Amino acid sequence: MDVMDFFRLSAGQWQSQRTTHHLPFRRAELGGSTITVEALEASHPSVVEICQLHEVDPSQAVGGAFVQWQGSMAWDQEGEDHAGTTVFALVPDADNPRDGNLLRERGYAEIVPVIGRYHIDDEEGLVLTTEYETMSSIERFWFPQPNLRLRTSVVKRFGGFSTASFCAESRTDQGPTAKAAETDQPAAFSAFGW
Repeated sequence: MDVMDFFRLSAGQWQSQRTTHHLPFRRAELGGSTITVEALEASHPSVVEICQLHEVDPSQAVGGAFVQWQGSMAWDQEGEDHAGTTVFALVPDADNPRDGNLLRERGYAEIVPVIGRYHIDDEEGLVLTTEYETMSSIERFWFPQPNLRLRTSVVKRFGGFSTASFCAESRTDQGPTAKAAETDQPAAFSAFGW
């Protein structure tokens, strides 16, 4: 599986249940969100624009994704908003397409343009590592079932404070598996043993 296979499998709408552990305070916070993912082809104007933002040749990109989310967390203050969108482009390494750069218009831990690294591991999980000016994050996404995506993340701040999160995300739309069943065609997931 390559990185665009992963994002094509992720395309659709998801309901996410999240637990964030605030490690310095030894407390956990619950939350939830609705996430929409759209896989973008390499020629999509948004992918080209992100490449140009980061001064990367757009012809090196294999595609990207548009992600939109709306959510809330238990400790939210009045007026605090967990909603937004982001676009990113995927640029694989020349010698190994399972590794590469993920060019973002905004990061996971800081709202600034950033270039992270991606890796498809031996269990077909997607691992994203991003270094920011004041912190770093590591995220891993994987599919135990076609319509269930799991996600973990760890954010480390240079002052030593960090959080660890776990998300269970259930597909709420007619994703690739449901569509394949309707037409009696094998689902894309079957090639990966899911």
